[in-house]
Amino acid sequence: MTGKIEKEIEIKKLNLFYGDFKAINDCSLDFYKNKVSAIIGPSGCGKSTLLRSINRMNDFVDSFSIKGEVLFEKRNIYLKGYNVISLRKKVGMVFQKPNPFPKSIYKNISWAPEINKFEGDIDELVENSLKDAALWEEVKHRLDDSALSLSGGQQQRLCIARAIAMKPQVILMDEPCSALDPQSTSKVEDLIKKLKKKYTIVIVTHNMQQAARISDFTAFLYNGDLIEFGVTENIFTNPGNKQTEDYITGRFG
Repeated sequence: MTGKIEKEIEIKKLNLFYGDFKAINDCSLDFYKNKVSAIIGPSGCGKSTLLRSINRMNDFVDSFSIKGEVLFEKRNIYLKGYNVISLRKKVGMVFQKPNPFPKSIYKNISWAPEINKFEGDIDELVENSLKDAALWEEVKHRLDDSALSLSGGQQQRLCIARAIAMKPQVILMDEPCSALDPQSTSKVEDLIKKLKKKYTIVIVTHNMQQAARISDFTAFLYNGDLIEFGVTENIFTNPGNKQTEDYITGRFG
C-alpha cells in the first residue's frame, strides 16, 4: 500500500525536547497524501508534541528544541530562514477544544483570507468552506450571528471550515472530538473521511475505536518512542509488536 502512494510529510530521526526533558525519541515515519493518519498512545506519550512539530507550533514554547528533520514539500521545515507563515497556511490546525473567534460565523471564515490578501470572491470562499465542513445548511441563514452561539459540535466544524478557507494541503487535528458529545463526534468523523479526498489529515486521538474507524494509517507512541506504524487494519488486527497488542487490547494505558 505504501509503495503506491505519495508521501506528504517525512519525519526523519526526530528528537524533540522541552528543556532537558526528551518528549520524542528518534522518531521516523511518513504521512501520506490524501490519507488519514492517526497517532495513538497513553496520555503524556508525546502525541501532541509530535503533531505540533509538523507546523512548528512548538516554537511558541520557550524551552522547546529539536534534532532531526521534518520534510514538507521535500524541504526541512526547521532549516534556518524557512518561511513559517507560509508553512502554517499550507498545514492548518484544529485544536482539542473548539476555539472560534468572538466574531460572526462569516467573519470566522473570511478574516484570515482577507488579511492574507485573498483576491477571489470572499462570499464564495465562505460558502464553499462551510460546505466542505458540512456546516453550510445549518448556518447559511445566520452568518451574521456570533460563532459563540453555535453548539460545541458546530463550533468545531466551524474551526475546520476556518482551516479549510486557507486552502491548506494538510490539516492537523489534536483530539478534535474529545470535548464533543457522541452525535457531534460522529459528524466530525464522517467529515474527516470526506475531507481526505482533498487534504492530508493527521489526527491525534485518545480513542482507539475512533482511530480504527477513520484512519488509513496508525502510529502508536509510548513514552516518546514510536513503537509501531502501519496500515490501521494491520495495527488493530495483527500488530507486529507485543507492546502495541497490549495497548490496543487494554492491558495497559
